[in-house]
Amino acid sequence: MDFNIENRNNSTLIQIQSEKLDTHIAPALKSELVLVSGKGEKNIILDLGKCNYCDSSGLSAILVANRLCKNAGGTFVLCGLNEAVERLITISQLDTVLTITDTVDNAEKMIS
Repeated sequence: MDFNIENRNNSTLIQIQSEKLDTHIAPALKSELVLVSGKGEKNIILDLGKCNYCDSSGLSAILVANRLCKNAGGTFVLCGLNEAVERLITISQLDTVLTITDTVDNAEKMIS
């Protein structure tokens, strides 16, 4: 499995287990996000702590998560970004759209 899904008190935590969030993982992640959202979850934390690479399909999956949470009136928080992924998000100007923090604990505090 390329990612772990864990239900928390008031959110769903998705931890990417691969070093790359790319075309091999992004489609499955998008499907999972739609399923999680369809079950009524409106707060999602995406932990990219193990990722050191993200491509456009990975960014697309991140934006899907953000949109699903927004549409449900919830919160999407991205955390655990390494330097390369953070730089990509900044270059794409997604840092102005997304809620980003360093750790899962901080992400949970932002939701509660």
